[in-house]
Amino acid sequence: MIRIAVDAMGGDYAPKITVEGAMLAVKKFDDITITLYGDENKIKPFLTDSTRINVVHTADFIDMGEKDPIKQIRNNRKSSLCLTFKALKEEEADCAVTSGPTQAVVVGAHLIVKRLENMSRVGLCPILPSVDGKSKLLLDVGANVELRSEHILELAIYASVAAKEYLKIENPVVGLLNIGTEPGKGRQLDKETFDLLSNNEHINFYGNVEPKEILTNECDVLVTDGFTGNMVLKTLEGTAKGTGLILAQEIKKTFFGKIGYLFMKKNLKNYKKRLSADEVGGAMICGIQKPVVKAHGSSDAYAFSNAIKQVRELVLADVVNKVASKLPKENVENEQ
Repeated sequence: MIRIAVDAMGGDYAPKITVEGAMLAVKKFDDITITLYGDENKIKPFLTDSTRINVVHTADFIDMGEKDPIKQIRNNRKSSLCLTFKALKEEEADCAVTSGPTQAVVVGAHLIVKRLENMSRVGLCPILPSVDGKSKLLLDVGANVELRSEHILELAIYASVAAKEYLKIENPVVGLLNIGTEPGKGRQLDKETFDLLSNNEHINFYGNVEPKEILTNECDVLVTDGFTGNMVLKTLEGTAKGTGLILAQEIKKTFFGKIGYLFMKKNLKNYKKRLSADEVGGAMICGIQKPVVKAHGSSDAYAFSNAIKQVRELVLADVVNKVASKLPKENVENEQ
């Protein structure tokens, strides 16, 4: 059995969607058990089927609008998020899922679960859609505002292993997001990263990739610093949402547009599904000793169940252990 720890109080609509998502996941997979960490009095009304689901009570949780998540992680170790991560640290769970506030999740993973000993930074890595129908990984998207070139190299190695073992891509291609495709483009960070990626035996390096090609390029992994990655991800999400709204407005403008919608309804539904983060589940927290998936704060039960599916698959693929054997130990910093 794969033991999954769930922060039942994390997210905009917790614990309703986290509990319902857990029940959906247990129905889908007969090889998992789930432990919900949170307020039992609030969880129980939604837990209509406790098959392979346990509850560990705590009344404390970290609010989605928390201004000082580092302080909360350090001083409130009885919060649902901290207890979820403590279960990983103490080998009471194999993996974890939370929809909690991103910064608190990253800090908690770093301080409680701990980084891999040959990893200098923790990264946040969502899965993106692609025009060719394949999925691709993008990191870092906000775990770190600033990164050095050797940090991005480590994240690239991690994502390459994840793409091979989790996405089943035999020889993943890695691209560096940049303002131009030619070697020598970008900031000093980008130039240094380009050189490191070019010369690493574990990286199948494509070269620079411009953000305008994020859905059309042939790379399986795209890497950059956390500030740039976060901007790119949110721009992509906003563009997808805006395009959908504009399309809906145009369809409603004319009689023939409305008639055409009836014939294209299934196609438009598939279009929306391909761009929906709900189908993926969440973002991997790369660089820590156990698999953790950060689901979107506004996830519904279906999306949260897919986050559980995602972390289950990371355990089955043994991604963390396979990454550890390939990381360059000489770059590691002794940071806590």
